[in-house]
Amino acid sequence: MASSSDTTITSSGGSGLGSGSSSCLIRSSGSKEDLQHLMDQKKKNRMISNRESARRSRKRKQKQLDDLETQLSQLRKQNNQMISSVNITTQHYMNVETENQVLQAQVAELSHQLRSLNEIIDFMYGGCGFSDEQYCNSSNSISNSFSGAEFADELLINSLCYGYVNQPILASADMFMY
Repeated sequence: MASSSDTTITSSGGSGLGSGSSSCLIRSSGSKEDLQHLMDQKKKNRMISNRESARRSRKRKQKQLDDLETQLSQLRKQNNQMISSVNITTQHYMNVETENQVLQAQVAELSHQLRSLNEIIDFMYGGCGFSDEQYCNSSNSISNSFSGAEFADELLINSLCYGYVNQPILASADMFMY
């Protein structure tokens, strides 16, 4: 590439003691051209290196951009899935809430019916003047004194007094849960 400069030393004058001075000239052959060529080569190498570095930097940035776009796509997909899941869960919640309200209304209605039936039972015992023990004894004596058909007729005629139900009807909300 670069060649080292050739320097030559020349001396002028005679060879004697008294003869004067000798001068040395140092001379470079083609130094400006070689120096310019060397500087141009370094500049060219630096430009190539800078271009390669810029190319690598652009490639790195493009890879980062591609990675970020891929990540953005994945996050959007996950976000859409989560939104869909939340919507489904909300819809399920609303369905369960509606069903719960219907069941609560049914419990209230059945509780009201239960109270009414218990009032009827209380009225039956109170209207006939039977206690539970008297009711059991009287129904046994009635069934013993009548034949099967006569007992059925008597039961229909006096249904308020001789009903088979002698215990209150009990229900709880737990019976309606599934």
